[in-house]
Amino acid sequence: MQRASLTIDLAFRIADVDPRLYGSFVEHMGRCVYTGIYEPHHATADGDGFRGDVAELVRELAPPILRYPGGNFVSGYTWEDGIGARENRPRRLDLAWRSYETNYVGVDEFTRWARRMGSEPLMAVNLGTRGIDAACNLLEYANHPGGTYWSDLRRRNGTAEPHGIRLWCLGNEMDGPWQIGRKTAEEYARLAAETAKAMRRVDPSIELVACGSSHQRMPTFGTWEATVLRETYDLVDYVSLHSYYEQRGDDRASFLASAANMDRFIESVVATCDHVRGLLQRTKRINLSFDEWNVWYQSKFSGEEALDWAEHPRLIEQEYSMVDAVVVGSLLISLLRHADRVKIACLAQLVNVIAPIRSEPGGPAWRQTTYYPYALTSRHGRGSVLRVEPAGPTYETSWMGEVPVMDATAVHDEETGTVTLFAVNRDQHQPLALSVDVRSLPNLEIGEHRALFDDDPDATNTADRPDRVTPTRLADVQVTDGTVTVVLPALSWNMVSFAPEAS
Repeated sequence: MQRASLTIDLAFRIADVDPRLYGSFVEHMGRCVYTGIYEPHHATADGDGFRGDVAELVRELAPPILRYPGGNFVSGYTWEDGIGARENRPRRLDLAWRSYETNYVGVDEFTRWARRMGSEPLMAVNLGTRGIDAACNLLEYANHPGGTYWSDLRRRNGTAEPHGIRLWCLGNEMDGPWQIGRKTAEEYARLAAETAKAMRRVDPSIELVACGSSHQRMPTFGTWEATVLRETYDLVDYVSLHSYYEQRGDDRASFLASAANMDRFIESVVATCDHVRGLLQRTKRINLSFDEWNVWYQSKFSGEEALDWAEHPRLIEQEYSMVDAVVVGSLLISLLRHADRVKIACLAQLVNVIAPIRSEPGGPAWRQTTYYPYALTSRHGRGSVLRVEPAGPTYETSWMGEVPVMDATAVHDEETGTVTLFAVNRDQHQPLALSVDVRSLPNLEIGEHRALFDDDPDATNTADRPDRVTPTRLADVQVTDGTVTVVLPALSWNMVSFAPEAS
């Protein structure tokens, strides 16, 4: 059996975890909204038409923020279509996903639902087909207390108190050729800067996210961020990152190393942000909003041009495997490892569309394999991230070169004293013996080891077998002379908790 080691010491602190690192994403795309979170004729639907079974699974995930309403959808969206009496709302063509948009769910309904889930909205404004006026009007509608046209309209529509939405995206993927209203870096930078300036006059308390590159393979990656930040540096708080990962062919070894690519991506954007900071001679730091990330087999998606016009069609309803769950768990480790600069992240999306939750119209809702590392990391990965510096075997990949077999990080909860270790074993065939030096943490009372693994790496959870893949509690943790030993099963995601003895 191969062996790895790491050290847990509270002095090796990286940063506190911003809870918004565990956000998700609801876009008017496919069945994420309609028959996903909202289905008024479902047996479990509440008085507002939202599914109770889906809501129960969302509350269990407890995402602190939910990005809305897009995504590509927002670049052609008229937000005013989604307010007022439902019977008067127009049915529109959504040019992003070639869908008929009923507008039955809009800013008021979504924000109220999100708050019932314990989440805050991360609202995106349309800088594709619209601009400063529409963004400021939406902000006034959402956040101004009253006495103006838009705030009084909100009150007449049934929401007396302001929504108080604090976090806003200045458009979405504005460099993408697929985007409605695509901009050059210079065009977007000027529009984003002027929109940010005006929005801050409406509500100075808001936080703003500027669009970074749509992904790191864009030909303008790096120069886009630099150009945008030179114009917006003093006006925004975050720059966005988007990245999706998939297995190419039979190269599972490279797919399992996806987090190494995420590490490099984050570090490249941080370097660009700090380069602009130096050029402008600012003390303020721009942090990162990784507001779209997930496993998505994009090579299997023929593109929106090939879609037939339909109302909430089945669109990229990914069925996630055991392997996909390990990769999602490792991407969460990467985000935690960069908690000093990544303050916001959104798993895209929440329901049905490349999502941890699936549902059937009129039928059941269930957890996908990826639900578990996301839910458990969110629940237990709160506190301060610790630098653990793992040592152990490596393997060679065609995509990322040499990568470690094990990836890991740890989080310390100061209130309870608990330290939680998150680790993946990328070896597809062999378990890995891990030794953890905890000499700096006397009086530990070992908690538990939970692992997600399966004899079949392609195993999935379905409506018929919703619990085919679930975490297993392993009673294999041993402590001897300040060293904890544990065995990570082959191809697994793991969570090991250490707690101090009760006084």
